[in-house]
Amino acid sequence: MPELPEVEVSRMGITPHILQQTVTKVNIHNPNMRWPVPDDVYQITNLPVIAVERRAKYLLLICELGSVILHLGMSGNLRVVDKNEPLKKHDHIEFIFGNDKALRLNDPRRFGCCLWQAPDTVHKLLSKLGPEPLTDEFTAKRVYEYSRNKKVPVKQFIMDNAVVVGVGNIYANESLFKAGIHPKREAGKVSLARYQQLIPIIKETLAAAITQGGTTLKDFAQSDGKPGYFAQQLLVYGRKGEPCMKCEKELTEIRLGQRSTVYCSNCQK
Repeated sequence: MPELPEVEVSRMGITPHILQQTVTKVNIHNPNMRWPVPDDVYQITNLPVIAVERRAKYLLLICELGSVILHLGMSGNLRVVDKNEPLKKHDHIEFIFGNDKALRLNDPRRFGCCLWQAPDTVHKLLSKLGPEPLTDEFTAKRVYEYSRNKKVPVKQFIMDNAVVVGVGNIYANESLFKAGIHPKREAGKVSLARYQQLIPIIKETLAAAITQGGTTLKDFAQSDGKPGYFAQQLLVYGRKGEPCMKCEKELTEIRLGQRSTVYCSNCQK
């Protein structure tokens, strides 16, 4: 599943091509996404995109009448192409612009979405989200206070969008390894000092992934079609049974919240 860095890389990739460009046409080739694509999306037609923003893993194409909300789901990607380029299989939604470019959402599994947010409102999908991880609002003190009496494993805790948005499975694995925290440790039993170590690591890990173009996942490509490169530097994720890069002990894989969790039983306590 594309995680926050991949979505941010997509935002950075598409923005130069569509910012301040007028949408001349919206083509909904398949409205049956995770939720049916509402007709409200057509309101962006004949209006310029005045901003391209990201909230958690959602991208927002903002115009004066509202915002188109896009989510890549588990296998989606966005591409900017010439408007006359033939459609690819699973190109479900496209926005045609006055510069003869097209922004296309391709999603084989159709777990993504294309929705509408009216001006001066917050869509229900965005209304209960926690802070962005790369902002000053995401602090060790806030996380520590929120974690008190929480018995949920710390890995699942930092993946909770009410705690912080966008810390997905890959980056939770990596951050906990770097901080030396066992993923099954109860969130409420992690000390303030350890959160003070973990939170900067989460920020650094996500920032590094964004800088390097996102993680190379099976179904992810940047808006220009090129894969990211951060996967080459993953320390634990996807390395079950391989030696720990710190102590050389064999890495262990378990399931937490139905997600693959890889850690070093020697380095993470």
